Amino acid sequence: MYTCLLYDVQNGVATITLNRPEVFNAFNDPQSYELQDALQKVADDDSVRAVVLTGAGRAFCSGQDLKATQDDPDFSFADTLHKRYNPIIRAMRNMPKPIIGRLNGVAAGAGCSLALACDVLVASSEASLIEVFINIGLVPDSGSSYFLPRLVGTLKAFELCTLGSKVTADEALRLGLVNQVVAPAELDAAVAALAARYAAAPTKSIGLIKQMLNKAGTATLDEMLDYEADCQQTAGESADYREGVAAFTEKRKPVFKGL
Repeated sequence: MYTCLLYDVQNGVATITLNRPEVFNAFNDPQSYELQDALQKVADDDSVRAVVLTGAGRAFCSGQDLKATQDDPDFSFADTLHKRYNPIIRAMRNMPKPIIGRLNGVAAGAGCSLALACDVLVASSEASLIEVFINIGLVPDSGSSYFLPRLVGTLKAFELCTLGSKVTADEALRLGLVNQVVAPAELDAAVAALAARYAAAPTKSIGLIKQMLNKAGTATLDEMLDYEADCQQTAGESADYREGVAAFTEKRKPVFKGL
């Protein structure tokens, strides 16, 4: 169905793989629009309760395919962001399901932004992140200027964006840019274990938590207290809440359905 992506669903987990390994999964027009479509498909599929986003071959994503840009005489930076990249980031942050980034290699430029838009990042020890924009005279886009200072603070964010320095997986872990670093041979198992855990979790609660954390970055305490109350009411009316209480009372492991 896709020319630049691999899409697979098993046991409640949808795996989306950027599949242009010959250019380190750099984005051209088809890949960006296919990813938008795949994210919408995930959102609409009630059987999917967790998402894994990764890249084929040795890279996660090297950002925009510069050759594709040069070959288009009418290329517009603003248009390509509004039409291609920004819808991807919005879809990821509005997705009411957890997105696990499987960071198998370099995440550069828009690829770095794509990684930072995930909810959880598990990195190979050979992976790296780099805000490479400055190295070709551009500025961070696709959400990097939003995510990065919230993760590492404004001083470090300025340094990473203006020097274009590569951040190794171990340094990314220290800075709080990734959740876990494992040996390359252990990456698949680590991601699979986490994805299985999320696929068996109360999905509606996770979606609400995601919305709450999104809102918390710009809201006041009073606004968050009110929003927490609204979200808790929604969670408390869910079938998974009733199952959780029943399992606690009956001293058994809950079987959540994501409802």
